[in-house]
Amino acid sequence: MRLAGLVLVILAAICWGISGGIADILMNKGWDPIVISLYRGGVGFICFLTWFLFRFRQNWTSSARLYLWSLLAGVGVAGNFTLYFLSIQASSIAVAATLMYTAPVFVLLISFLLRIERSTWFKWGCIFGVLIGITLLTGAYNTDSISVSFLGAAAGLAAGLAYALFIFGFKNASSIGKPQTTLTVAFFSFVLILLLLADKGEAAAALTSNDVGWFLLLGLVGAGISFILYIFGIRWTAPTTASMVAMVEPVTASLFGVLLLNDHLTVIQILGMVLILVTITVLSVKQSD
Repeated sequence: MRLAGLVLVILAAICWGISGGIADILMNKGWDPIVISLYRGGVGFICFLTWFLFRFRQNWTSSARLYLWSLLAGVGVAGNFTLYFLSIQASSIAVAATLMYTAPVFVLLISFLLRIERSTWFKWGCIFGVLIGITLLTGAYNTDSISVSFLGAAAGLAAGLAYALFIFGFKNASSIGKPQTTLTVAFFSFVLILLLLADKGEAAAALTSNDVGWFLLLGLVGAGISFILYIFGIRWTAPTTASMVAMVEPVTASLFGVLLLNDHLTVIQILGMVLILVTITVLSVKQSD
């Protein structure tokens, strides 16, 4: 069962990486990142609502705490999707995906501030290592020629913070009710938020455009299928192990960008990416121990 769980989490992470590539294709066609995010979450919501209604009586609950945490998770995933795509637009898939995976650092810092975890030199060393990796990846060490825009770096880091918020909200909600209910409520709030932010005319135009297939594929791969795979996979996998295995996403995104979208990474950027991924993996292993 553990092997099956790991395989499902890996497949989910691969789907997330591919979704970044699909979004990049749509942005290159001129579509707004917020509209792209809306369709990714909207198609996902339809999938989760169908899953929820399939066994409505077993999934329904009147717990106010479940809905509160699920709404918080929805805010997190809305921010994560949108900021991730904005980061891709302003930088590249590889940079955006790697910066998004600074989420464990944000969780650690918040834990320090709330005194949930004890501050240690090892943990601060990991944070310092990630910051060095970000500096190398974004080219911030060279003020004359920064390879990644401020918007790209800021959006990528903010996507990581939003990712941490989503995980925090989902973790608390799933301890109260079933994942079908949590995901349905979370993505319902996600759709409401992005409907307020998105260009309604462009969103409507997407339905009759030649790119509607890309939008549907993005929603199915990047939300519907991937989150369902992840939910089942994490049942048989320790959360820390699942978070490490999910590092397949930036690797997939990088390969997608380099092989299919002609993105280019310098040696220093690759070193920065490796440093971030290795540091976060070491931190996850240590936390598990």
